[in-house]
Amino acid sequence: MQQPSIRPSSLPDEVRRSIIGCGFFPELVSESIELALGEEPVRTHLVHHEATFMAEEVHRHLSLMVVTPTRLVVGHTDESNDNPAGVLQAITSTESVPLRNINSVTVTRVLAEPEKGAGRVVETWLTIGWGTLRRLELEPAHCADPTCEADHGFSGTQISDDITVRMSPAADGEESVRRLVEFGSTLQQAISESSR
Repeated sequence: MQQPSIRPSSLPDEVRRSIIGCGFFPELVSESIELALGEEPVRTHLVHHEATFMAEEVHRHLSLMVVTPTRLVVGHTDESNDNPAGVLQAITSTESVPLRNINSVTVTRVLAEPEKGAGRVVETWLTIGWGTLRRLELEPAHCADPTCEADHGFSGTQISDDITVRMSPAADGEESVRRLVEFGSTLQQAISESSR
């Protein structure tokens, strides 16, 4: 199968290859991220292409995150079949977050057989928070008296959770998981540098 091509662009070759490799509206994804980047150079990037199955339909979504010297640029592209005329549509958006505004970058790895040295990665998450979206986890509040039956309301935790990407070697390949960890580590270092 021939890979789709995209017009000449100012994106680094590695970013363009990642976009083309997904085969998901490469022209649109490339143009969207270029508009947001302007002339700023790319330090690192991560592409995550996923499919969601709902009833008899498959919906595809692509996230592209790019770290520049000053910003995290996050692009999302979705396909939409909701057009009454039956014409396929795509929805694309980009968000630009100054590195100094990022308050949390978490890289979580699940390892099998950790007793055998470094272990084997079976799942990885990258969670980035900059305060736009928050998740509230509530649970019933309790007091110290085990016989108490009073209603103490709820206690909760507010978590900054603007974007979470999950990858596994089985679903995404070992190279994609390696890129996710590398991207997360680079972003952690970049926000540390921006706060000095």
